Amino acid sequence: MYWLWKLREACIRWGPQSRTIHIYASRHTALQWGHQEIPDKFNFVSDVIDHWAGMEKAGKRAPSPALWWLSSDGQEMKWNFSQLSEISQQVANVLTGTCDLQRGDRVTVVLPRVPEWWLVTLGCMRAGLVFMPGTIQLKTKDILYRLQASKAKAIVAGDEVAQAVDTVVPECPALKIKLLVSEEKREGWLDFKTLIRGASTIHHCVKTRSQEAAAIYFTSGTSGLPKMAEHTHSSLGMKAKMDAGICLGLQTSDIVWTISDTGWIVNLVTSLLNPWALGACTFVHLLPKFDPSVIIKVLSSYPINNLVGAPLVFRSLLQQDLSSYKFPHLQHCFSGGETLLPETLESWRTQTGLDIREFYGQTETGVTCAVSKTMTIKPGSMGMAIPHYDVQVIDDKGNVLPPNTEGEFAIRVKPIKPVGIFNGYVDNLEKTAASIRGDFWLLGDRGIKDEDGYFHFMGRTDDIINTSGYRIGPSEVENVLMEHPAVVETAVISSPDAVRGEVVKAFVVLAPQFRSQDPEQLTKELQEHVKSVTAPYKYPRKVEFVLDLPKTNTGKIMRSELRNKEWMKSGPAKTQ
Repeated sequence: MYWLWKLREACIRWGPQSRTIHIYASRHTALQWGHQEIPDKFNFVSDVIDHWAGMEKAGKRAPSPALWWLSSDGQEMKWNFSQLSEISQQVANVLTGTCDLQRGDRVTVVLPRVPEWWLVTLGCMRAGLVFMPGTIQLKTKDILYRLQASKAKAIVAGDEVAQAVDTVVPECPALKIKLLVSEEKREGWLDFKTLIRGASTIHHCVKTRSQEAAAIYFTSGTSGLPKMAEHTHSSLGMKAKMDAGICLGLQTSDIVWTISDTGWIVNLVTSLLNPWALGACTFVHLLPKFDPSVIIKVLSSYPINNLVGAPLVFRSLLQQDLSSYKFPHLQHCFSGGETLLPETLESWRTQTGLDIREFYGQTETGVTCAVSKTMTIKPGSMGMAIPHYDVQVIDDKGNVLPPNTEGEFAIRVKPIKPVGIFNGYVDNLEKTAASIRGDFWLLGDRGIKDEDGYFHFMGRTDDIINTSGYRIGPSEVENVLMEHPAVVETAVISSPDAVRGEVVKAFVVLAPQFRSQDPEQLTKELQEHVKSVTAPYKYPRKVEFVLDLPKTNTGKIMRSELRNKEWMKSGPAKTQ
């Protein structure tokens, strides 16, 4: 297998005129070289979901579950592809009929792991609307920024954020429609479930262009507010068709459970695009609160044979008594979002007999590297580049470095940008251009590529904090802390943590009148302040009070100096 992957690296060809991509494809047990034509028009729902639905109706495929949902109290619901096709047509009719949304309009979607998240996503694709997922942990300030920045015409949300949305509506003139997914009614909101029940099941899918906008994800950066990363129908749907068989290697009989927040692109890729591209079943548990004991029981009781989760999921499961449980159906485990430590891999293998295969990517590029089911696992490695990406390690001038030489991870995007790379940051050409060096798109991480083509992560090139799969820009937390009267200055960095890999730590310079207060009480107060203003996952689990912060001659805070010292020692910070 290794020589095929090496040959693949040498033989990728981009056809500038024909828009033909020659790739190595792996599906089921077949190994073959082929080429993927990128059509002028593509829509994941009509080209994939409706395809499988047609197979079911023609009797060429058994109408087995495509979406299998389980509530926290054990209620189950299942939909096959024919049903998903019909319901997505109803959703599209509601959005374009009742709501009068037009092709290209932007729809914010803030829902927990309820079936409607998957149904609304399909409906938006079918109608040519741009869906913008967000986590239910968003607070009023976050929602206001996203609605204003995106000029969203509609929002589909649940009870978790409805009140916050109502608070900011007067400041969001573009927002015309509010759809509520709830068992309760709310003034000023349309009842999504009632509208769906009364909608027609006939909708002519919009013939979207491959390069037409399909989704926008808000992604954190080193400085400033989150940027809007725009994906197209090809960078999401076509990429899924091209590499689904390589990344997860699913078959139509497989059932995959992805444990991820609905606001992150990994959820879209591994619980919707990739499984359904191959005709497999997506299993979803509401999991209103992350609970390892619930995960263990579900894995023991349901025929789930593929599990996807951040390393935190596996570390948390390993802290349970696994000897009392058996996972009779589980065959393959995958992890992404942060570095998978070798000790986690080894411990999981020892206790379950199963490997964890790592994949790597970012919001802007989707899955970039992976350890496929046919590859040898190298502990500490995130695998090889997926076939249609030319990933290299480059220096500060854009030159490709030799094996085992540390540099920056990058994807070749010139002369032709490969399918899967996003369309750019909306209304921010400067930010998009700043991430390109020579012929490459910079991934923001440093590491090496060994002589076998495996990539090894060494660290971030910026100040982004990656905790339990959540990407957090330090300025997002610093700005909130600075709103508290006790804080004069602050610097936020990553700090090592045995369970989460790394956590948010804040160095805080206090105002004189607060310096005599109890440090523990003030730490809790600052943490609660952050939780109340922005998404709770951003709060600093560690806080250290200091008299001053290291700065450059121009007065810029040197986060790197604080971070380097933090990772070299275990500081006196308090962890809550």
